[in-house]
Amino acid sequence: MKNRTIALLGVACFMSGAFVARVADNAITVNVLQEAQKLIGLNFTEAQLDSTVSELEDFRKSYEVLRQQNLPNSVPPALMFNPIPVGYTFPAGESAFEVERPQNVKLPRKREELAFYTIPQLAELVRTQQITSEELTKFYIDRLKKYGPALECVTTLTEELALQQARQADREIKAGKYKGMLHGIPFGVKDLLSTRTYKTTWGAMPYKDQLIDEDATVVQRLQEAGGVLVAKLTLGALAMGDVWYGGKTRSPWDVSKGSSGSSAGSAAAVAAGLLPYAIGTETLGSIVSPSTACGTTGLRPTYGRVSRHGAMALSWSMDKIGPIARSAEDCAIVFNAIYGPDGKDQSVYDAPFNYTASINPKKLRAGYLKDDFAKKYGFQENDQATLEALRKAGVELVPLSLPDLPVSDLLLTISVEGAAAFDDLTRSGRDSLLVAQHKNAWPNIFRTARFIPAVEYLQAQRVRTLLVQQMEEKLRDVDVYISPSFASTNLMVTNLTGHPCVVVPNGFQKNGMPTTITFMGKLFGEAELLRFASFYQSITPHEEQHPSMDFAKKKKS
Repeated sequence: MKNRTIALLGVACFMSGAFVARVADNAITVNVLQEAQKLIGLNFTEAQLDSTVSELEDFRKSYEVLRQQNLPNSVPPALMFNPIPVGYTFPAGESAFEVERPQNVKLPRKREELAFYTIPQLAELVRTQQITSEELTKFYIDRLKKYGPALECVTTLTEELALQQARQADREIKAGKYKGMLHGIPFGVKDLLSTRTYKTTWGAMPYKDQLIDEDATVVQRLQEAGGVLVAKLTLGALAMGDVWYGGKTRSPWDVSKGSSGSSAGSAAAVAAGLLPYAIGTETLGSIVSPSTACGTTGLRPTYGRVSRHGAMALSWSMDKIGPIARSAEDCAIVFNAIYGPDGKDQSVYDAPFNYTASINPKKLRAGYLKDDFAKKYGFQENDQATLEALRKAGVELVPLSLPDLPVSDLLLTISVEGAAAFDDLTRSGRDSLLVAQHKNAWPNIFRTARFIPAVEYLQAQRVRTLLVQQMEEKLRDVDVYISPSFASTNLMVTNLTGHPCVVVPNGFQKNGMPTTITFMGKLFGEAELLRFASFYQSITPHEEQHPSMDFAKKKKS
């Protein structure tokens, strides 16, 4: 047992095997192990290392055998992250989802104004048959064709499918079979979600012609709600940044600037009024960051809320799927259609989403990260205005702090899990096809992660357990809390613990680019969180601001 422990500790850095062509040509010696252990800060004696050699050779043979197994990206590891702290109890009872239907919604005289209508407004127009789903779908397809190229936000237009689905929605609505607010409403998805008959490119050159001929659970559920899929949207290659195999996705507020990532196309398309809403994903900021660059509202749900079946895996213990839309209420409507178990993603929990008008935002206990807001940072003026607006509206804000643990050191989680998810890409050498090849790009990250020992990865997950437990203690006396979107460790902490957030626009920088602030909820507390964020948006006008779209004219000229 002792020898095996030493082997696991000392060999992983050297024994990645990613670059081993033939075992016989790479002898394991004490000298090799002495050099290898320097990478991970160990100091076993020569005799101890000599004892490990035969077992390490056996391990390497096992690695070669295991590499012969077919492991597509869709196969998860047998270990799953558990975000539930000790002593946690799930909310009891379930109530009907409730959103107030807008009254007297009329078609605008200028049809272009439809581009920035909310989901309830569009839904009322479709329900009352003032506009057909087919007309609305063609309207958004035209906008995608007109503005999409300048924003570089679309990988595939699903026009034929969209028109079929829209006509079906019109037949159902005309027959009195109305399914709800998403019925007949167009939407787009980040192109790491699989779709029947259409390519799923993951934004990356090695996969640009990939066809996964099934609908991801999220896509299926939105279509079952009557949604009309009109576009697959760009993401930074393999869910990093805004650079994909076809270019760089742009912010509609300033097309000289990227839309950030990795849900780059989803945020850009919604911000520009090319779609009412879109689906994004987040591992470490991929909804929050592009929502900030584009001025959209984004929901990152609790880890284990939405099935990831059919979604590209980057980090099995951190990936989350959520909507990007015009408002928190729009996000609530979409989330209501996609959350819950599907019998395919074993990480999903069965917990209620009780979003109703009976939740009084002013009675929610609200905290804020006082020390973080007191720092000097770029969005500080707008963030202070947000806090002041809430106080003036009658919300009492209680100072709060986050756990004091080395959270940045836990981010090796993404590197290790990502390297495993794309091990075949790395070992095959096809990672050279990715557009980004700099030091901080995936190819180098995946190679580097091959030298992280399994023991150190597991030790990091044990510290993560402490983080989960300490967060539960920190949030015991609040229902929601407020954080700077970036001037804080909050983004790292809560992506590691799995807590939900809603990022909302709260003004502009001097250069005209949007700013955001982040509202946080308790685990599975999306109902209270979204109601609180919606309340903030009801007392401020920021989500109603839209880009001028002049960039299309400039591009043309």
